[in-house]
Amino acid sequence: MNSECSEPTADTAGRLADGGSTDLATELFVAHRNLLFTVAYELLGSAADAEDVLQETWLRWVGVDLATVREQRAYLVRITTRQALGRLRTLGRRKESYVGSWLPEPLLTTPDVAEDVELADSVSTAMLLVLETLTPTERAVFVLREVFDLGYDEIAEAVDKSPATVRQIAHRARAHVAARRPRGTVSPAETRDALDAFRRAVETG
Repeated sequence: MNSECSEPTADTAGRLADGGSTDLATELFVAHRNLLFTVAYELLGSAADAEDVLQETWLRWVGVDLATVREQRAYLVRITTRQALGRLRTLGRRKESYVGSWLPEPLLTTPDVAEDVELADSVSTAMLLVLETLTPTERAVFVLREVFDLGYDEIAEAVDKSPATVRQIAHRARAHVAARRPRGTVSPAETRDALDAFRRAVETG
């Protein structure tokens, strides 16, 4: 049985008994929205695609029988991860036929929003470029494990793999990222200058 589906908590059961299923689903989704957005953004490198994934996650979440869900956060992360993986594979096929350079979409936020969205060092453009070198599953496992510290069992549910396989994928992904991780600290201005220079070089040959 799915470890995330079991007897609901007393609070959840009580509110469902009162007929507040949709209201409760909305409340739970909003409570975890920042986390879900960050998961989707780190996997996709695009705020617009991350928002689309959240819409898809919401549509599936409101169709779930909440009375069977024990770990709402884990269940939502699983839905988001699977939706993001599907979109990531589609985007990968598009990038293969894309003419020109592809760069992640910088996440533009105010400081207060950045704090709310749990942005970490791994959300930098440089790190997103490093994550681009991983396969979709490696990227998902790395983000869920290294950024959000999810357990291997929980990640296994999200990516539809066994915990033992997830451990191997995590080890491989960490090695890839460590070999490619940017060295030293780079300021946002230096990053923008480097990206602008890279774009000009590509455009002019």
